[in-house]
Amino acid sequence: SPDEENRLIYAIANDVTERKKMDEIIRHQAYHDTLTNLPNRRLFKDILSIELALARRSSQRLAVLFLDIDKFKYINDTMGHHTGDLVLQQVGIRLRSSLRASDTVARMGGDEFAMLLPTANNSNGAITTAQKILKIIEKPLEIAGQTLLLKASIGIAMFPEHGDEINMLMRRADAAMYAAKRRKAGFIFYDHTIDQE
Repeated sequence: SPDEENRLIYAIANDVTERKKMDEIIRHQAYHDTLTNLPNRRLFKDILSIELALARRSSQRLAVLFLDIDKFKYINDTMGHHTGDLVLQQVGIRLRSSLRASDTVARMGGDEFAMLLPTANNSNGAITTAQKILKIIEKPLEIAGQTLLLKASIGIAMFPEHGDEINMLMRRADAAMYAAKRRKAGFIFYDHTIDQE
């Protein structure tokens, strides 16, 4: 009967819509961090590869920043993982709000975040952004009735001077971040002396 046919068509259409929705969710989860909803390492690398190709073609520079929250383990250990998760979510929101629409912020895992500034044509742009980020991270954070004061360390690697391919830029931004942590310096640009530390 026409009624049964309509019901069947509706059921199939419904099924297809549900499946599409599921596909979108799965694709989103593959490229985004579930806690902060920011791009994950995989998506960050994809975006970086595109931006690198553009920068190469137009002889532009770009900056990769790695950020780590200082003493995050202490927050997790003393206040619990739930509070730690809330801190990470807030840090994600603060980072997103302090960058331009053309910039990318991603959560790399743990308390490590990465940022890509595709229009940082000189180190001053990267410095200004790093200072702005550190300032916004250090604003008191109200969580679970407590005020937390966070600090962060940032490492910066510039294309092309610190590397001309994805993994090298990411490795060097990461190395600079750990150097910034050791030196309690806030932020540091990569340089070859870091490898000797």
